[in-house]
Amino acid sequence: MAINKHRITIVGCGPGGLDYLTPVAHSAIQEADVLVGATRLLESFPENPAKRIPVGANVAAALDQMDAHRGKRITVLVTGDPGLCSLAKPVVARFGRTACRIIPGISSVQTAFARAGTDWLDARIINAHSGNTWVSPASLAGIPKLAVLAGHPKCRRWLNEVAATLGNRYRIVVCENLTLPDERVRAVSPATLKTFKMPSRCIILWIDKKEQI
Repeated sequence: MAINKHRITIVGCGPGGLDYLTPVAHSAIQEADVLVGATRLLESFPENPAKRIPVGANVAAALDQMDAHRGKRITVLVTGDPGLCSLAKPVVARFGRTACRIIPGISSVQTAFARAGTDWLDARIINAHSGNTWVSPASLAGIPKLAVLAGHPKCRRWLNEVAATLGNRYRIVVCENLTLPDERVRAVSPATLKTFKMPSRCIILWIDKKEQI
């Protein structure tokens, strides 16, 4: 199917700063009749006259609203890259792959590893945004790199267990509010990790100290 026949375009909006939005993503947003996404993302494009469908906790309700706009150009805004913990999955599940065009974006995980100055080819990625993870810290021992999408207060206990399990073999890099004006990237010790104030936009990396750049 030709790209211009897709009725839904899912756009990766990058880690936060609009400078990290690709030109093809900008074009898809400008051409949209309907914009769908979290309120924060919708507010990033105040000049766009498209109809807005905000997405909150009730994702199914937002999908129903999208369905009511058949025949219009719908652009779904997701943070980071659509392939990493995003709204893309339920959209594709509801409307089908052939109806959707996906434009990749720069993820916060990519950005975090770039800030840390190393690759992420062999990294394990875990989503702890919800505050719950069923991953055993013991199962992570020996991995070369780990990236945790953190930010939820309820994941702190699990993070501390990971830090205790992996120990001093790893360097820990905390990346906060990446690409935004208040970005902060710092190396911390396992002890510091127990007490630091964690913002909602937070990626924590564990990198084996033997890993070479």
